[in-house]
Amino acid sequence: MRKLKTISMLLGLFVITSCNQGFEEINTNPNGVEKVLPKNLLAPAITKVVGYNMSRSQRLTNELMQVTVNMGDGDGRIFRYEIRSSEGDYLWNNWYLQLTNFKDIYTYAEELDSKTYMGISLICQAWIFSMLTDTYGDIPYFNAIQSKENNFTPSFDLQSDIYKDLFVKLEEANTLLTNSTNIDGASDPIFAGNALLWRKFGNSLYLRLLMRVSQKSELGTAAIIKKLVDEQPTVYPVMANNTESAILRWSGSSPYVSPFATWRPADWYTPKLASFFVDNLNEWSDPRIQKWATLSDGEYAGIPSGYPLGDPPASKSTLPTSLMVEPLLGNILNYSELQFTLAEAAIKGYVSSTPAKTYYETGVTNAIQLWGYELPENYLLGEHVVWNEDASLDNKMELIFQQKYYALFFTDLQSWFEFRRTGYPKLPILSGHLNQGKMPVRLNYPVYIQSSNRENYRKAVEIQGADNINTLVWWQKP
Repeated sequence: MRKLKTISMLLGLFVITSCNQGFEEINTNPNGVEKVLPKNLLAPAITKVVGYNMSRSQRLTNELMQVTVNMGDGDGRIFRYEIRSSEGDYLWNNWYLQLTNFKDIYTYAEELDSKTYMGISLICQAWIFSMLTDTYGDIPYFNAIQSKENNFTPSFDLQSDIYKDLFVKLEEANTLLTNSTNIDGASDPIFAGNALLWRKFGNSLYLRLLMRVSQKSELGTAAIIKKLVDEQPTVYPVMANNTESAILRWSGSSPYVSPFATWRPADWYTPKLASFFVDNLNEWSDPRIQKWATLSDGEYAGIPSGYPLGDPPASKSTLPTSLMVEPLLGNILNYSELQFTLAEAAIKGYVSSTPAKTYYETGVTNAIQLWGYELPENYLLGEHVVWNEDASLDNKMELIFQQKYYALFFTDLQSWFEFRRTGYPKLPILSGHLNQGKMPVRLNYPVYIQSSNRENYRKAVEIQGADNINTLVWWQKP
């Protein structure tokens, strides 16, 4: 226990000091008062989290969701659905590390009576905790990040209870940010201090999470979605266009330099693009392929994810090295994702104020425009893109999610979460996919938790199920 306390104290010190590296200039206190303020913590914490998310989007999401194929037959090839038990350590450790900072932001903002920083803190906590629970299932939540209170072995909470409280946090954030004042723009790398845009992001995140658990009728999410969208849209404003998207747009100037900017180009383009990712873009004549793929022998071409063991195909297109400094890879939640979420809500009858087709076509159009292109002529009339009002629910879901898949490009683990929830888009499963061809549905808890928090770990496994990649989390269970 003494050793655990020492580690925790050092971790706490690390949180306060190292996370602010590179932010000295924008956070210098002209009065020289040595006190941590919300504005000192916000930008470093957000930047760190987005960097973690981009790293694992490249390593995990792209491989699982057939964007890239890191070719080889050795152990732990993620594109083959083989995930080492230690793979989840990185995100668990780093997400919880930054949650300490966001919790401190709320505490310090409350002392200063800054409702804006309080609201922003709650939104960021909901964002990170949602990724944690969607990745692992039941996690420490209500008693998490309490090292200052000498709680080093927090209990694990049920995902259903966590989601209920995430909704409470987002409701409170919306209230706090109603008519609130803007904050120091230098402290906010996403919205430059605009409180209304934070409020819109919070409510858009609320809709993402409501839809994530919408099949769990006991939470009454359908009625909440209807309230937000149809009944009280002015009370719950959401993103209205691409410029209101939650994106940390890397400027290239310190401290806002993409975490990929320091990679060796060879490491970046070693994974090859998957056929599924490239073939759809080719089929649709989608202009985004120019930014997302290199030419191989004069064409855009991918290789099959799950190709047979021992029979590697010839290398084809890769992610261009220009993406290593691409500002838009800092995506958190964009306007197109919201539109596709609303399209799904509409086809399922949760909302009715706007037709599903309108949401869908707005999402498609803005997903392309976000990347600097105009919608090609007749794009929406293409055989595999056109909206058919008479199609089945299954066909409409497939149509929405094949487009949402691309709107979620490099958005942490979201396309993996959505696939686990819906089964869309329909990914080809080949002989080289292991794990009996089944998509992994969670990551293992960190190995060290089994010893450092043994009793609570065992209780969590007893309730949720075996600690492996095939145990369904609560919102996936029938």
